[in-house]
Amino acid sequence: MEPGAPAPGADAAAPPFPSFREALAVWARVAALSFGGPAGQIAVMHRILVDEKRWISERRFLHALNYCMLLPGPEAQQLATYVGWLLHGAKGGLAAGLLFILPGVVAIMALSMIYAAFGHVSAVAALFFGLKAAVLAIVLQALARVASRALTNRLMVALAALSFVAIFFFRAPFPLIVAGAGVLGFAAARAGLAGPSAGHAAGASARPEGGYVLDDERGEGRGDPARARWVALLFAVLWAAPVAALVLALGPDDVFSRIALFFSKMAVVTFGGAYAALAYVAQQAVENYGWLAAGEMLDGLGMAETTPGPLIMVLQFVGFMAAWRDPGGLPPWVAGVAGGLIATWVTFTPCFLWIFLGAPYIEVLRGNRALAGALSAITAAVVGVILNLGLWFAIHVVFRQTRPVEGLGASFDAPVLSSVDPWALALSAAALWATFRLRLGMLTVLALCSAAGLALHLAGLVG
Repeated sequence: MEPGAPAPGADAAAPPFPSFREALAVWARVAALSFGGPAGQIAVMHRILVDEKRWISERRFLHALNYCMLLPGPEAQQLATYVGWLLHGAKGGLAAGLLFILPGVVAIMALSMIYAAFGHVSAVAALFFGLKAAVLAIVLQALARVASRALTNRLMVALAALSFVAIFFFRAPFPLIVAGAGVLGFAAARAGLAGPSAGHAAGASARPEGGYVLDDERGEGRGDPARARWVALLFAVLWAAPVAALVLALGPDDVFSRIALFFSKMAVVTFGGAYAALAYVAQQAVENYGWLAAGEMLDGLGMAETTPGPLIMVLQFVGFMAAWRDPGGLPPWVAGVAGGLIATWVTFTPCFLWIFLGAPYIEVLRGNRALAGALSAITAAVVGVILNLGLWFAIHVVFRQTRPVEGLGASFDAPVLSSVDPWALALSAAALWATFRLRLGMLTVLALCSAAGLALHLAGLVG
């Protein structure tokens, strides 16, 4: 019998324990359907793993998701890794996590090359002009989804508001926001204050009838903590060794070293999921490093939204453009591919480290009220961070110019109202109407907005 399988005589309605080959086919299917950012990807996993296959119960799925939302990095990819680990140990987690990102790695690399070669051609620029409006609508839709399940009482609303003010106006470090929210949520739960369960899967349906391979009583998770520590150590070496080698060989100021160091830092500090990571990376890559313009960051996000895989795969585009523009004696295409792959490696290798190291302990803490309170508070704080990302995108989509505003300790970029782009404003409003009122699918909105951008270009209304 597979480890973790239901014991003989257990609920007969539970499906048989899946083989590793069967799991591979399912993870490949999840990867192929993983469009739409983390909310959509989590919904796909919930539908397949909980409702259809009944491999994991609703409560255990959400417990795993709670932990993944607490981690830095992309929560959907880490959730796939966690469930893969629950089913088939380290090899299951590795297979699920790698399959989840593989389509995006290939697609974003190809699109980065096309963008570098033709991104400034007027017709291509017009397509991305339309994509930016759709991306803004998608980010705001994600904000609404997360807020609807996280902001269930006044404390959570206050946490979200404070998080937004701290990061948008005062540029507070994201780890400090997360730590503060977590401590407050933990203390509130210990004091007996009611709080929501963080991290409900977007679009999760009611629990289906029947048993599960891994339910609330059966399947305690596999692997002892000692073995998990050795696996985690391996991934720590796989993460740190290439970074150290680049810095020692090329120096800390070389573009490849800077990419490796920056995205390694990002992998540690960007708590709260993909949208939180994007808020951090967008501002740092554009404003501090100057690797690309704000509009180009939006173009990259449009690529990530239209391809399968984690939304955070846009970081590969950032690494590609950074090295392509500063190839250091290499052919630009070679440098770009290397920069993109370095960014991808140091972004996702730590994801396996966090899961393999922490999952055995997190499984022991299922049902811990204080931990659930901390996770709920962190999720609420992330709402404020996503609002920061949405406002940052909106300003750069609708307005052509911004100006710095400082005073009373605050520092932020305000739009120059006279620089409003009327066509960008109109297209953004149409995308929001299509997304929220007409409830059109993400790919439909992206396609319509891209077509509208091209039509505006052909009519001579946009460059």
